[in-house]
Amino acid sequence: MKWQATSFLENRIFDCRLVKDNLINNRWNISSLTTHQRCNYRAFQETYPWSSTSGPDQRNESGVPQKIGSYYQTPRPHPWRPTMGYETIELAPIAEHPLTNQLVHPNYTPPSLTSEPLSFPNLVTGYEKNPQHAARSALYTRYTPSEWINSCITTYADADVNRHQSERLRSEALRIMRETDEKTSQGQREAGRRIGERITDVTFWRNELNTELEKLIAESAILAECKRSVQKALEDTEPPLNVAQECLYHREGRMSIEKVHDHVEKSLLVEIDNLRNSQEKLKALHDKICKQLSDCRAAQFALEDDIAHKESTLGIDTVCHQLSNSSRGINYYGGIEKYDPTVSTAETWSSASSHRINRSQMERGKSSQLRSDAEAMMNAVATAVWDCWSNSNNSLNKRASEMMEAKNRVQLHLHKTQQEIFDIEKNIELLRKAVQDKSNPLKVAQTRLEARSHRNGLEMCKDMAHVRLVQEVCDIQDSVTTLHRKLQEAETQHQQLLKTRANLENDLKNKTNALFIDREKCMGIRRSFPVHNLIKY
Repeated sequence: MKWQATSFLENRIFDCRLVKDNLINNRWNISSLTTHQRCNYRAFQETYPWSSTSGPDQRNESGVPQKIGSYYQTPRPHPWRPTMGYETIELAPIAEHPLTNQLVHPNYTPPSLTSEPLSFPNLVTGYEKNPQHAARSALYTRYTPSEWINSCITTYADADVNRHQSERLRSEALRIMRETDEKTSQGQREAGRRIGERITDVTFWRNELNTELEKLIAESAILAECKRSVQKALEDTEPPLNVAQECLYHREGRMSIEKVHDHVEKSLLVEIDNLRNSQEKLKALHDKICKQLSDCRAAQFALEDDIAHKESTLGIDTVCHQLSNSSRGINYYGGIEKYDPTVSTAETWSSASSHRINRSQMERGKSSQLRSDAEAMMNAVATAVWDCWSNSNNSLNKRASEMMEAKNRVQLHLHKTQQEIFDIEKNIELLRKAVQDKSNPLKVAQTRLEARSHRNGLEMCKDMAHVRLVQEVCDIQDSVTTLHRKLQEAETQHQQLLKTRANLENDLKNKTNALFIDREKCMGIRRSFPVHNLIKY
């Protein structure tokens, strides 16, 4: 059986070799099919889905291939071609015979026939062989004149009827052609107008989306800058915190009574607590800004995706709007009108773009509000940090002044104590000299009494001289006892003064150390504020 290219197109069944590019470029030459491919019927049935898997022997007596019960279903459905309603039939190839001179011989009989074919004599050649048989056969094959006349009349009548019917069909065909041409032109114009309106709508929404996208990108850039400012503010709170903690660490080096929980320490603790609270607030604000940036990027992606789809749609619709009957590249796509690939309607399409724009506007509003809150918070944090810093510095200055005054007083008392120690040491020396000066008069008095004790007889009289010597010795001894007691008291007081001097010196050392810590170490690192960019907000 010989297959032609039109047989495939008439079946309107899709074949991968019949795509437009292959047909235009003549990549699949139908005439180049080999005889082996035409004869291999089973391979041909597997290749084309409209053929049946049954053999060529399944035919009825009339020779017409029998119908297959099920409708054709495409084994590889295409998104634009629905299932066709054609019934498939079984194709049976016709036996091929070589073309020879025997096929045109009138008396040739194929070997498959059981009887000989009938042959009629020829008046020219058969007359020489059998004249009687040829004449009789000639009479049997002739018609009468009446039959010839009737045949002519019938032929003329049929010709008239066919001409009238042809004229009627031509006029009807012309009318239908005019009507279909007008209907087709009107439909094409209406479709072009609708496509133009669609291009206008898509262009409008594309412009709206582009405008909103530009605003969203600008707002995202401002919010990103605000995020960097918050991050910088958060980083700028770390140096003051380190300074305050270092001041507390240095003040732990105070000794003895100087390690007091004064107003400076309270101010430093308040400053540290305020800095930590500020850091927590800035971190929370930073997290909110990051989340808002993520939401803005999501809205931006939705806008960009919608814009990309609308740009693609504009290109397709513009090409479709410019197509005409004389355009190149137009082709048949059977069944495409039955395939509905749409996923939205005009209302849902416009509402989707409007929803994306509304979402972008909402995100821009949130971003603007968040930027305002961030600026207010950074200003509040900067003010609080600066106030705490100033309070701590003022407390340190006040404490340093108090410490300097106390140090001066200690120095004054130390000087006075030192002078008193010098004076009492001189007094002790005088007391010792006085005690020593009483030794000779006591020796004289006692010597006198001892010498007078050697008097004899009644000369041992208790006269006024004896009484006065005894009183003198007693007075000298009382004076020496008094002087010793005063000397002991003076020495004791001297030790107390020495202890007081030591205490004053130790206190002076502690106050000097505390003053050095507050005025040099603490105020030395707090003379300049370590945050430079935080105050400008």
